[in-house]
Amino acid sequence: MSGLSTAHSAALAALLARCSEAMLKSVSDMVAGLPGRKAADMRRMLAEEMTDRRRRALVFEPILPMFRTRADGIPATSFPAEVLPRLWQVASGREPQLLPRLDEGEDEAGRAIVANRICQAAASIVRDQPELIWPAGLQPETRARGLEDLAISLDLSHLARRALPLIEIWLKRPDGDQLAELRLMVKDCAEIHADGAWRLVEILFSHLDDAVLVLRILTRTSGAADRVGFLSVSEMGDFVERLLNGVSQRVERLTAWAANGGQGDIAPVMVDLDWCANVMAELDVTLTLEPDSPWGISVRESRLTVAAWMSKLYRNAAKAVDRALPLVRVQTSGRMTRMAPDLAAPARGEAAEEAFALMKLVGVTRRAASTFGAEADRKTLIDELIERLTSYADQILSSIHEEGADRTHGLALISVAARYLELIEARDAARTVRRRAAAAAGNGGADGASSQAA
Repeated sequence: MSGLSTAHSAALAALLARCSEAMLKSVSDMVAGLPGRKAADMRRMLAEEMTDRRRRALVFEPILPMFRTRADGIPATSFPAEVLPRLWQVASGREPQLLPRLDEGEDEAGRAIVANRICQAAASIVRDQPELIWPAGLQPETRARGLEDLAISLDLSHLARRALPLIEIWLKRPDGDQLAELRLMVKDCAEIHADGAWRLVEILFSHLDDAVLVLRILTRTSGAADRVGFLSVSEMGDFVERLLNGVSQRVERLTAWAANGGQGDIAPVMVDLDWCANVMAELDVTLTLEPDSPWGISVRESRLTVAAWMSKLYRNAAKAVDRALPLVRVQTSGRMTRMAPDLAAPARGEAAEEAFALMKLVGVTRRAASTFGAEADRKTLIDELIERLTSYADQILSSIHEEGADRTHGLALISVAARYLELIEARDAARTVRRRAAAAAGNGGADGASSQAA
């Protein structure tokens, strides 16, 4: 039986080049046990493609994250994904005899030497033959600057490669020798390019999923880098500007969400709030901002805006619970009346869903409330809700024993109250409410009600 034709092989190679790593692995597993020459050719081509990608990932490891945009949306140096395979194809073709030395099992130091050599060759190709790497029609508005950034990043890749294993150390508590190594590396980069120090941090920044952690590296690049006066007039201050702009954009989104009546998915709201709190907390421990400086003013305004936003959130959350689990005035004896749970209120519906979303948001704002100075408002709301919801549940438990009471629906309302308590992290109160409801359901023999309450 004949194998794949030349045309089929070319088509398959083009297809495999477009596949993700996960897809390649899946296809490889699918054809692993297939018989015949064609299947054998496919397995060989798959193995070659996967080996080629492992080599490419090793060679371009320092700048690999720069071929995709940051998930958090913070501006950063990046290149089109289409440039990466083109760059690798041309650079790896210069000295193909060196490629096997990149494979696992080879000497680690030797692999690094070969990788750095290919990166230097790639930098020359970017400068001398840019059309092979970055076609004129691909993002033409950023092409010229992108080619320059790519070439310089490749120039610095040998130093960045040495830095990658040390990132975790620099983010924690580096000792004197480790700090000296970082600062020497920054100095070496500055000697290669005028803005080499900034570009090294840019490369390291691309490896940080949490953007705010770059502040820890920034403030350790020199003995003066932890002073705002030094950072604000240096190129390194650009990273602080990006973070503050990121906070401002997210604060605007939070404000817009509130202005829209708190409608829509709360997941992005939770992410934005947590991100802002994370940045503010890190700024507090890494930099001492002058109150009247541009950065100090930006931080203060963001804090005040978010604090007001959170206070309004807490007020709205309390009102949402009142709408979801309303109280009505009932007559007790004579002219005496009191507020009691409305047993006709639905256990599900728009009001219940709104309260559910806001309770969930209140529950995850503990850290943010402390950071933005709204902890007192949050604690007041939590205390009020615990008292309100536990009293609500107790009153229903008392009323469901009355003649004609709908026990099943009453226990469903109690279950809603308990769920709200869980969302605001009042777990002890929630357990107490559920335990009492379960006992009441068991005593009444209402199996269906018991399952709902539990």
